[in-house]
Amino acid sequence: MHGGTVAVVGGSITGCAAALAAHRGGAAEVTVYERAAGHLADRGAGLAVHNDRYAELASAGYLDTGIPWLQLWRRRWYTRDGELPLGRPVGELPFPFRTYNWGPLWHGLRARMPETAVFRGDSPVRTVETSPDGAAVLLEDGSAHHADLVIGADGYRSVVRGAAFPDVRPAYAGYLAWRGAFPAERLAALGPDPDDVWPVEDCVFAVFPGGHAVIYRIPDGTGGHRANWVLYAVPPPDTVLGLDSPTSLPPGTLNEALHACFAQVTGEFLPPYWGGLLRLTRPEELFIQPMYDFTAPHYAAGRLLLAGDAATVARPHTGSGAVKALQDVTVLETAIAAASTWSEVSAAYGAARGPAGISMMELGRRLGEALVLRSPDWRTADQKRLDALWAGAGAAAFGGRVLQGVRGSGGQPAAHGAVR
Repeated sequence: MHGGTVAVVGGSITGCAAALAAHRGGAAEVTVYERAAGHLADRGAGLAVHNDRYAELASAGYLDTGIPWLQLWRRRWYTRDGELPLGRPVGELPFPFRTYNWGPLWHGLRARMPETAVFRGDSPVRTVETSPDGAAVLLEDGSAHHADLVIGADGYRSVVRGAAFPDVRPAYAGYLAWRGAFPAERLAALGPDPDDVWPVEDCVFAVFPGGHAVIYRIPDGTGGHRANWVLYAVPPPDTVLGLDSPTSLPPGTLNEALHACFAQVTGEFLPPYWGGLLRLTRPEELFIQPMYDFTAPHYAAGRLLLAGDAATVARPHTGSGAVKALQDVTVLETAIAAASTWSEVSAAYGAARGPAGISMMELGRRLGEALVLRSPDWRTADQKRLDALWAGAGAAAFGGRVLQGVRGSGGQPAAHGAVR
């Protein structure tokens, strides 16, 4: 498909990458419609990319060493044991991942967009409509913009998915992820040298019955580090959150019950050092991501395509998010370049990525059951038990599962890695 117009709804990581993919595939005109008026680079916290997935995405031209990153190698598991500061070591597993800060990653992808592409901020999309010869993007200001193809890259509350599949709604999984990130210099308040108790190359899993915390460093984008963490736990049953509809709780909006739950988990369930580390997060830095999962029945509906979280939301245990979104757009690039009609683009893209979305969602559910909703008794767990758990529930996670439709290095299929 050389020529034609492509509209991308959503200007975050997925949207910028999708615009780049459409341009490389041969589209003559690409316009990105982003609802936010300001700069997006200060959004988000940390994310991780498996080394193999990085190599494939770098080979495809979507990542490179110019985007700040840190290398991890080990995943160390600890559980509370009395007042032992770090807790009792359960075991360790390999963890060959690069970590990123959402902002610099977005900035790197935004900079890759061609000069001919138009990025329209402060342009919220009300809906999209299809016709035999394309689709129209209808903005909240009343204007309408025609395109031959519309790519929904607008996250889990996608307007484009709502137009294509109005009955698809993310389902709340029954637990939350508290999240935070702060300058690494703040770790000095915990006492010992952080590099002695927590080497930079280590990702920590601090586990307890009913949840766990994942803690690792990320670059701050200016040469320093930030401590990044995610805490999974089930909120108290009497907590009224109104999570039947997809939502999130941004920094500064947590209610008293959620702050109390966070204080209890970090003070009583996590080992003292790791609980103290999480509590170094200031209230204005603390936010909550309810666990939802779903996948659209198809990644393509006529002239409407879905990518990233607009197409599939898998629980973050999978290590998916940004990586899967980038894999989506590499397939999109190939589909546009190889097809002679827009219908062929939709058919090729949907066939390649639909099965990947189902597989990712199911994997996230299995990991959520194993690590949160039906977690083992970590008080007696050891390396043997950890190996068995990961072989059963998590062997496919964190870069080990081959998914369809992504061209990796040497032409081999790539495996998977929030994200709008």
